[in-house]
This record gives sequence, structure tokens and C-alpha cells, in this order.
Amino acid sequence: MDLRKLKTLIELVEGSGIAELEISEGEERVRITRTVAIGQQLYAPASQPAAVAAPQPVVLAAEPAKAAAPEGHLVKSPMVGTFYRSASPGSKHFVDVGQNVKVGDTLCIIEAMKLLNEIDADQAGVIKAIFVENGQPVEFGQPLFVIG
Repeated sequence: MDLRKLKTLIELVEGSGIAELEISEGEERVRITRTVAIGQQLYAPASQPAAVAAPQPVVLAAEPAKAAAPEGHLVKSPMVGTFYRSASPGSKHFVDVGQNVKVGDTLCIIEAMKLLNEIDADQAGVIKAIFVENGQPVEFGQPLFVIG
């Protein structure tokens, strides 16, 4: 995850009322939390009284997503390309988290060199996790789904 994206996420957390934001992108995971230090004050102009300390974002070290991955059968990308959750923009996703799948059910499409390749379930079970967002590039061997 690049520094500009992290800065944008920190600004988003600062400007909102949320206390914590966790994002996974590929093998990386970042959690941003807001905390308030007791007794800390912000500097204010002499014409205004000092304000109570505003929550400050804290960026924790990036951790591999493997530590938080649900247990089950990992479906990995068989090729480099672009990941799509549905057959066309605006249409229903092939699968969602919590959905039962059978062997041979289409999980996603990976576009590689202008060819659309359907990726099918090689094991029956329930979709426990989807690691890639629609339209994102994927690498060979990158985790896509967990089937449990």
C-alpha cells in the first residue's frame, strides 16, 4: 500500500466520527485507530480557550493478511489478470461471503490478454472470505477466496 493511500485513509479517519478502520489489500493489512491522550491540549490562539485534545490517528505496522484469514480451502489465482466478481458491470456477483457453492460453480472471472477466464470452485462448501475487490489486478498464486 503506498504512502499517498495511507495518508488519504488517515485523513478520512480524522474527518469522520469512526474510531477504527481496517483495510486489507492483497497480502497487506493496515489498521488505523484514533486515540485521545489524557491531559493533552491543542494550542489555540490567545483569543480562544484551549480545546480538549482531538483524537489522533495511529497507524499500526502492516501485517500479512494470512494471520486474519479464515480457515478453509484457499482458492488462488491461476494467472495474472484483472479480477471480476460478475459477468458484466451492474450484474449480480457470482458468489458472496456466506453463499454455498458446489464443485464447478463459477466464483469469478479473470481477464487476461482480452480473454475472460471463468474460475470455478474446485471444492464444495461455503464462501468464508473474498480477498480481492472487483476490477483489481491479481497475480499468479494470489489468494482469491476461502471455501470452508
